[in-house]
Amino acid sequence: MAVITHRPLWEKRAKMVGMDDSIAQAPEQAGALDLPAWKTVLSVVSAVLLAVVFLVAGVWKITDPFNAASKMVQAQVPADLGLAAAISFGIAETFAGMLLLIPRFRRWGAWLTGLLLIAFIAYIGYYYDVLRGADCSCFPMIKRAIGPGFFIVDGIFLLMAIGAGFWARPSDGKRTAAIILGAVAVFAFVSVGVTYARQSGVQAPKTITVNGQPYSLQHGKHFLYFFDPECSHCYQAAKTMSTFDWADTKIVALPTVNPQFGPGFLKDTGLKAGLSGDAAALKKVFPFGDPPYGVAIENGRQKESFPYFEGDKPAGGLRKIDFIR
Repeated sequence: MAVITHRPLWEKRAKMVGMDDSIAQAPEQAGALDLPAWKTVLSVVSAVLLAVVFLVAGVWKITDPFNAASKMVQAQVPADLGLAAAISFGIAETFAGMLLLIPRFRRWGAWLTGLLLIAFIAYIGYYYDVLRGADCSCFPMIKRAIGPGFFIVDGIFLLMAIGAGFWARPSDGKRTAAIILGAVAVFAFVSVGVTYARQSGVQAPKTITVNGQPYSLQHGKHFLYFFDPECSHCYQAAKTMSTFDWADTKIVALPTVNPQFGPGFLKDTGLKAGLSGDAAALKKVFPFGDPPYGVAIENGRQKESFPYFEGDKPAGGLRKIDFIR
């Protein structure tokens, strides 16, 4: 004999209400993700293009932190904060680029990219009168001088970030995103350590040519100053260094371009130094980006490198290693 059971009336009503709610929410959720094809394509293309730009910019800052820091200092970042700024922006840009490439995190990546672009635009706008005409090194793959075009390009990037984020699905998975950020940060700090280790104790060539004569770097203290004769930043750095008490340290000036202007540069700045045309060969031994750049050598080995020439740099570092009094 079959036993017939009856569910309570309230349970049936609850089930029916739940079904009605699910049916009502389904079209709403589907509509939220159901975008015209052109919006989806534009969102994906914008995200990928921005990801490439930001990954290149971020990885460059992480893998070449001292050169990036030098660029930061030239862009009016205080010398003491140059390296920290380069690493921080390198981590943020790399992290943003990775989020943009992952559909699950694309909206977060787009918002982070947008915030970074707004920060860049605001900063350059604030220092526009000082930086106008200077090379913008925010994104190394895009060579441009700071001017009206800077704001146009970054404005386009900002619109792309807005489109990529607004038409992307809501992001989720904070823990996974945090793991990605941690991995990027570890990579950055390891890269800085490796780069610093490579720049310490490098063996200098036994001899170079200075003022047309063989010159030994194997004994005593020598300061190699790489400069561009037409670079105003190099000019000011040399003029400042001409006031230092170098004691027994010998200075060798190496023009990276236009060596014919080297003698006039030294005369105008007052820097007492020998002039060498071996900049290209020495740059392979002591790699760097754009000048000015300095290398302190003692008894044939690199003692310290100086990518910064602002504020108390390089005076503080030179004094610390007893290259100046």
